[in-house]
Amino acid sequence: MHEQHYKYVSEISAKDLRDIMDRYGEDVWKYAFFLTKKTDLADDIAQEVFIKAYQSIHSFRGESTLKTWLLKITRNTSFSFRKKAYFKYHILTRFAQANGVHPSAEETALEREFAHEIWGQVMHLSDKYREAILLNAHYQFSLEEIADMLQISVNTVKSRLFRARKELHKLMKGGLSS
Repeated sequence: MHEQHYKYVSEISAKDLRDIMDRYGEDVWKYAFFLTKKTDLADDIAQEVFIKAYQSIHSFRGESTLKTWLLKITRNTSFSFRKKAYFKYHILTRFAQANGVHPSAEETALEREFAHEIWGQVMHLSDKYREAILLNAHYQFSLEEIADMLQISVNTVKSRLFRARKELHKLMKGGLSS
């Protein structure tokens, strides 16, 4: 689905907001869940993100995609919520078959187990590495988009992804280090 570009929007209608929520709600919720590891908190954060977006749409200048802007709001809102609460350890997994081929039940079970193991190990990474991996691997953001969202340099993003992958490799080999 092609991203509609909104530039210099001073206000949006309820229908526009509903369209934006339909288009990006799942991404916002998943990112909030990944950052907080709590379903009910992700629900609250996603709702808060769209309230904030509605209230501050005039500040959106189209310098990034609307999705990037919303996920940046999600990140900031999640960090605000994280300061207020204690979180349980959860894992985020999701599978999609891009080519439409349906694997056997055994293949599906093995894929789920492997993905569960990988994302479980990702959850052991530090916040900055875990976040870089999620934005790159799951959301497929470019290095520049990640840098803009996290307000760091592209070289720092590259470094975090390199170190995250290196640490993940160690974790997958069974060398879980604290």
